[in-house]
Order: sequence, then structure tokens, then C-alpha cells
Amino acid sequence: MENIDELRERYSRQTMLPQIGLEGQERLARGSVLLIGAGGLGSPAGLYLAAAGVGTIGVADGDVVSRSNLARQVAHFTGDLGRPKTDSIAAKMRAINPNVDVRTHPVFLDQGSIHDVIAHYDFVIDCTDSLCSKYMINDACVAQGKPFAVGGVYQFGAQLLTCVPGSACYRCVFPDASPTEADTSCAIAGVMGTVVGLLGCLQATEAVKFLAGVGELLTNRLLIADTLTMQFHTIATRRDPNCPACSK
Repeated sequence: MENIDELRERYSRQTMLPQIGLEGQERLARGSVLLIGAGGLGSPAGLYLAAAGVGTIGVADGDVVSRSNLARQVAHFTGDLGRPKTDSIAAKMRAINPNVDVRTHPVFLDQGSIHDVIAHYDFVIDCTDSLCSKYMINDACVAQGKPFAVGGVYQFGAQLLTCVPGSACYRCVFPDASPTEADTSCAIAGVMGTVVGLLGCLQATEAVKFLAGVGELLTNRLLIADTLTMQFHTIATRRDPNCPACSK
């Protein structure tokens, strides 16, 4: 652990921001974030959350590092092949910032385990690439009143939505998914690694903003990015009064 002078130097570029300051940095240190998925989105999100000084960061993933991961999952190196992804990313996060408490959950969360895990965190980042997983995470977070950021990447495109109690949830925006859509992943459609990195950084930014209490979250708005044309825009969303997840 670093002493107070070393900590001030570490976070000096953040704390000089008037929106953050020492008070915001202390909020980050007291905060906790859970990453569900330690792959393409979870890698940059985890590294930047650790660098930013988020006090407790959990990582849930039951997969191991494979060679096809290395072109986009930047927390995993060639020497990590075959290693559990949670162990691999945790080692990198601790190396970046030894002051952060990194907690690993080396399992694929399911309906039986997700509620117990997310209960211990202030903010959840959905870093999965399966629509079935996204619906499960959405429903669990809504049920517990947990704010979360959900992102998805398809080839050169990306989408991001942040949900808090009272805002539109993921099911409000994407109420249905066909079996084909639910099974589509980057292993089938392909994906550009830099786009995944971009979205993971944006998800981490939403978590930092929430914990520090600054800025405006991406609630009731869906961010859509097309990196082939470098066009970014948002679409207004609204809560569905008949949503099976968040309606009363």
C-alpha cells in the first residue's frame, strides 16, 4: 500500500479536475464495481477502474484465456494461455494499482448465483456478449435496484446503455430476441478489437461518474457508435410500463 503522498501523486491528474477533486477520489476509493465478463469489454474496463482507484473491483468469469482472445482482450497476454481469465486480469489490475481490492468470481454467473454476487457491489458492468446473459443481468440488477451499464459490440458497431432505478432498463429497449439473435456472438459474426476497447472504456467511465457523483449518466438514452464512419449518436429511450422486469 502507498502512503498518502504517493496516493496524491498517483491520482493527481484526476483530482485536479474540479468535478472530481479529493472528495470525488475518496468516493471512488469507497466504491465498488462488479465486472461480469473478463474478455474484450471487461479487460479495458477493469484496467481503467483499477487505475482510477476504485476501491473494490469484482470480476466474474468462468472462462480461460485462449489464443483467439488475444487480439482484443488486452488484459490477457500470450503467457496467460490456459489461465483462468479472472486470475489473469486480476494480476494485471493489481500490478497497475496495488491499493485496489480485486475480488475474483471464477464462475459463469447464473440465475442461482447472480443475486448473491451483485449484492456486494455498488455498480455492475455487463461485459458479456450473449443476449441471454444480458437479460439475466438486467433482471437481477433491476430486482436489487443496482445501477448498471450494459454494452454490446457487433463487428465495427457498438451500443451502450446505463440503467438506474426508475430509468428504462435493457428489456425496455430490447424487449425481444429471436433464438438466432440470442446465439450471435463475435465468434460467429467477428468483431474489431479496438471497438471493443472503446466500449469497455466508456462503460468504465459511466461507473466512475456514478461513484464520484459527477456528470450525466447515459440513462434513458442509447448510445450508438459506427466506427467505420466514425458517427456517434444517441437515441432517446423510455421506460416500458409493461416491462416484465422493471414495471410495477
